Amino acid sequence: MNGDLTTGNITTKLLKFAFPLMVGNVLQQFYNVADTLIVGRFLGPDALAAVGSSYTLMTFLTSILIGLCMGSSAYFAIQFGRKDYDNLNQGIFLSFLLIGILTVVLNICVFLGVDWIIQVLQVPVEIQGMMKEYLVCIFAGMTATFLYNFFANLLRAVGNSLVPLVFLGISVVFNIFLDILFVVVCHWGVEGAAVATVISQFVSGIGIMIYYAFCFPMLRVKREHMRWNSGILRDIFSLSFLTCIQQSVMNFGILMIQGLVNSFGAVVMAAFAAAVKIDTLAYMPVQDFGNAFSTFVAQNYGAGKKERIQAGIKSSVISVFVFCAMISLLVCLFAKPLMGIFIESANTEVIEAGVGYLRIEAAFYFGIGLLFMLYGYYRAVEKPGMSVILTICSLGTRVVLAYILSGISWIGVTGIWAAIPIGWFLADVAGVVYYFRIRDNRQTAVK
Repeated sequence: MNGDLTTGNITTKLLKFAFPLMVGNVLQQFYNVADTLIVGRFLGPDALAAVGSSYTLMTFLTSILIGLCMGSSAYFAIQFGRKDYDNLNQGIFLSFLLIGILTVVLNICVFLGVDWIIQVLQVPVEIQGMMKEYLVCIFAGMTATFLYNFFANLLRAVGNSLVPLVFLGISVVFNIFLDILFVVVCHWGVEGAAVATVISQFVSGIGIMIYYAFCFPMLRVKREHMRWNSGILRDIFSLSFLTCIQQSVMNFGILMIQGLVNSFGAVVMAAFAAAVKIDTLAYMPVQDFGNAFSTFVAQNYGAGKKERIQAGIKSSVISVFVFCAMISLLVCLFAKPLMGIFIESANTEVIEAGVGYLRIEAAFYFGIGLLFMLYGYYRAVEKPGMSVILTICSLGTRVVLAYILSGISWIGVTGIWAAIPIGWFLADVAGVVYYFRIRDNRQTAVK
């Protein structure tokens, strides 16, 4: 089962393809949200701060793998649009080998450097032990993260966004069950939450790999595909490496923000840990719409259908604007009740700090929605370097302003929150200006 996005009604096909992606990424966030919710309710603010800081670190590390898989997915989608299945299957073999080796290397590095990482993040002494305990267990799941994201991105590249959602949904339900079992019933503490997450990740990773092997003969790698092809490897490496850099820079900037947040103490750490989960879940659908849009553009780019790409851009911008307007209103109105899901009502200081963060970010969600579209577009038309530039623009502004503004006594931690949407919009301006510039240059060249 696959989906050809080069024909048919653009809006209908995009939304139909994007919806499972949106639901799937929201479900994926529940791996850590389940940990956050149960840990916050049953183990207290210190444990919540430890798990929350770990989440930011793990997001950065897994973004390396996810970026590599997303870059490979762009190559797969372009070849699928061209109907070049020989290059597609060779690309599957070479990218799996490349990313698999890098996963092992990354896993070894983080195991060896865990103590140093905790020091760099300025984690308060009282929660360093819990954070290390959680991280050592979580790191064991990096191979599962690679397996799931590789095969999920492969299936999405050929238009199948439903199967990855099914496996992820099963895994998330399993994760919640194990969280309750290990943390609430068995009293394993933060280590129990980490073990639950890792087991669940392997369920989805191994499950989708088996499904691919048996149900997609068209994409099955055969002996004749297992050969060195420097041209294919160069194309994959270019897309994967630059997409990996883009994802890593984005999350490294967030990690630097986490270090700054940690310097404000456990209350702000706990508030940030909970608010970021809500924030991420709120705008995650537009991130996935951006990924769906990227697949749409890549397939049509491979098929040479430039007019269809232009029509898809207009339809997608409207869809993103409408969604962001609705979700911004909901988060602003219900920021306090949403924080109350993660934090006991008695912890009023933590809740108020989280509400301040959410209302500032939520008011500007269209900025990040448009930015995700720009990332997806430039990746799909084989200009992943532009995505890196936009990310540096966004994150560089955010980090610099966060440190400057938070250092002003009457602004304080609010300066960190305000720097984020400013970074989004500066990157949006750069991305849109560059889009019109290259479009006008192409039109002039045709004339």
